[in-house]
Amino acid sequence: MAHALAVVITICAPAPAQALPDDFVFLRDLDPSIQQDIRYAGVNNFVGRKLTGYDSAECVVKRSVGQALAKVQQELRAQNLSLKMLDCYRPARASRDMVAWAQDGFETPAQKRYNPSFNKADLFRLGYIAERSGHSTGAAVDLTLVDLRAPASAPFDPAKTYGSCIAPEAQRAPEASVDMGTGYDCSDAKAWTASRAISAAQRRWRDLLVTAMRKQGFANYSKEWWHFSMPGVGSKAYDFPIRR
Repeated sequence: MAHALAVVITICAPAPAQALPDDFVFLRDLDPSIQQDIRYAGVNNFVGRKLTGYDSAECVVKRSVGQALAKVQQELRAQNLSLKMLDCYRPARASRDMVAWAQDGFETPAQKRYNPSFNKADLFRLGYIAERSGHSTGAAVDLTLVDLRAPASAPFDPAKTYGSCIAPEAQRAPEASVDMGTGYDCSDAKAWTASRAISAAQRRWRDLLVTAMRKQGFANYSKEWWHFSMPGVGSKAYDFPIRR
C-alpha cells in the first residue's frame, strides 16, 4: 500500500521548473501581474504553428531585463494599464525555423495577413526577419499594452477569416490589448513606430508605451512598435528550449 501511494504521489507531483542558464529568469517569477501571450508557442502567429524551441508559453529574459519590466509595470498599474508580453527570449533554433518558413515558397491567406503588401520571401530584404535575432540574447522583448478597464475581447479563432494586420481593429484578429494601429508582427510601414498613417488615439498609445519603456533603459526598433531591447545586457545568442 505504501509503495502504491508513493507511485501516485510521484505521478501527480508537478515537474520542477527548468533550470535556466546565465542569469536568465522566468518573468512570471519576478512579476506575475505582467500578462503573457507568447505567440510563437501556439498557432496565433505569422507562421501559423508553434515554432521549434517554444515548448512552453513562458516569457524568459535576462534578470536585469525582467527587473526593468517590473518597474515599467509598476508605473503602468497606476494608470489601470498592464504590459502584455508577446515574445521574450527566442531560442536560436526558432529563428532558424523562421528562416526555413520564409524560404519554403508557400504562403497561406492566414499568413498573408501579416505581410499584406509583399511576399514573405521579401521579409529578409526589408529587415523584418533576421537569421540572428536579438531575442536570443534574452535582452529583447515584444510587448503591448492592456487597458485593465476594458471589456474582454473575443478569443482568437484559428478557423475564422480575419482582415489583414493593417485593417481597422474590428476586422483584425483580436489582440486583447489596446489598439496600436496594426496587429502584432505586422510587416508593413503602418507598423513603424513613427508612422503617420494611424489615428491620434493610436499615436498616444504608442507614445505612452515608448515613453514608459525608455524610462527604464529600453530602446525601440523603429520598424516595429512592439519591439524593445536593452542595450549592453548581452550579445551572446542562446539556443536552449523554453520549458516550465
